[in-house]
Amino acid sequence: MNKDHLMTSMAIKEDEEQSLRPEKLTQYIGQDDIKDMLSIYIQAAKKRNEPLDHMLLYGPPGLGKTTLAQVTANELNVKIKVTSGPTIEKSGDLAALLSSLEPGDVFFIDEIHRLPRFVEEVLYAAMEDFVLDIVIGRDGESRSIRIDLPPFTLIGATTRFGDLSAPLRDRFGVVFRLNYYTNKDLQTICKRTSAVYGNPIDEDAVMSLARRSRGTPRIVNRLFRRVRDFADIMNDGHITETITNDALLKLGIDAHGLDQTDYRYLEAIIDRYQGGPAGLDAIATQIAEEVTTVEDVYEPFLLQEGYIKRTPRGRVATQKAYDILGRPYYEGFLKT
Repeated sequence: MNKDHLMTSMAIKEDEEQSLRPEKLTQYIGQDDIKDMLSIYIQAAKKRNEPLDHMLLYGPPGLGKTTLAQVTANELNVKIKVTSGPTIEKSGDLAALLSSLEPGDVFFIDEIHRLPRFVEEVLYAAMEDFVLDIVIGRDGESRSIRIDLPPFTLIGATTRFGDLSAPLRDRFGVVFRLNYYTNKDLQTICKRTSAVYGNPIDEDAVMSLARRSRGTPRIVNRLFRRVRDFADIMNDGHITETITNDALLKLGIDAHGLDQTDYRYLEAIIDRYQGGPAGLDAIATQIAEEVTTVEDVYEPFLLQEGYIKRTPRGRVATQKAYDILGRPYYEGFLKT
């Protein structure tokens, strides 16, 4: 593949990815309670000709926090500047980003819980008074300067709400928790994705994809793209239930939406720790995954589906976990 063809392919993929994102609240699927409240807040801010209050979005990964921030900027008819907590290493980095904003703009910080604490403290004044207080120079020659900022809306997103400091949390006037999606909403998203990509899809295939997507739009779109690959080769792009099930089976995803890591997790608790309780660090070490990945990516779905319980002493496997692994379960195994 030559360089020009590669660049063209990348551009097409970027356009397709962007087209999957809704642009307005009416196009945003799911999270109906949040949409209703956000619509009121946006209308009120526009009526008063004021910036929208700072907003915090939290919840498991893949539920649409970044998309909701972009939709909010579109509804406000303003620009959005996107960054992430780990990339803002110095106060000067934050100052450069904030100084480039125009009145009313949205400033979106993904993974805001990973902001360095000294940067976070500089952000307080920016959020409250739209000013930046920065110390320049070193030792005896240092001095503090104040930079006025245009009114803006900060939208922060995090998968780890508990890791945010109380002073930062308290400075957000609007706080929304995004919840897992229903199968009905995921089916709607899947159908929209099939229309964007131009791949016809059978209703049974839509339901099969939605059921295996762990309540997460990002996952339903990712699985759709992989199934689409099989359909393009095997059936002229038409996605059937048979092709869907075969493709997902090859990807190691079962009919319940569990993948190989989920099974390793449950096997670790049941086989290694006799059903639990087992500590998070111990489980992560056993399955060779990062602790944060286990806690943020895998455990929320296993908890929601009732495969595990969190207790003061650690994680415990439920009877449902024993059943899906085909292990005998006896009354009294579930320790609390």
